[in-house]
Amino acid sequence: MANVGYSRVSTVEQNAERQLSGFALDKSFEDKCSGKDTNRPALKSMLDYVREGDVIHVHDISRLARNLEDLLNLVKQINGMGVSIKFHKENLTFTGETNPMQELMLSMLGAVYQFERSMIRERQLEGIQLAKAQGKYKGRPTNTDLHQRIQLLKQDGLSLRNIAKECGCALSTVQRVLAA
Repeated sequence: MANVGYSRVSTVEQNAERQLSGFALDKSFEDKCSGKDTNRPALKSMLDYVREGDVIHVHDISRLARNLEDLLNLVKQINGMGVSIKFHKENLTFTGETNPMQELMLSMLGAVYQFERSMIRERQLEGIQLAKAQGKYKGRPTNTDLHQRIQLLKQDGLSLRNIAKECGCALSTVQRVLAA
């Protein structure tokens, strides 16, 4: 049985040390990215690493997922592997055994964290709109050289995918430039 830690912060500038300090862990995994989905390298590595009988320690529910569906699926997946998961801040442990009260708490807290993320995103978009209206936010500057090169390659008859490959950019970038 291994005690495995998982921590997550949203940006590379943030520090996750406080999340699991003071715990004796055999192995720990740390992501420095958003919890908006489960596409996180350390999370995937941790899920590959854990074995039946292991215990995953997480500071709080929002560190594992900020989306209720992802949270419930992750806990179910982890328990399905015979692995327990303990959320220290909420003092909840999930072993795979049926516990209606804990399941209710997980769903309620997961919904609260999802709501919180939605509110953060809404405030962020409001701030961007206000900054744009005041002329303080202009977005990323246009790469005129890239745009001209895309136009020329299109005139030469290259397919959109080949233009993207040739320019080293995403297909969506080529489509956006040609649609403008």
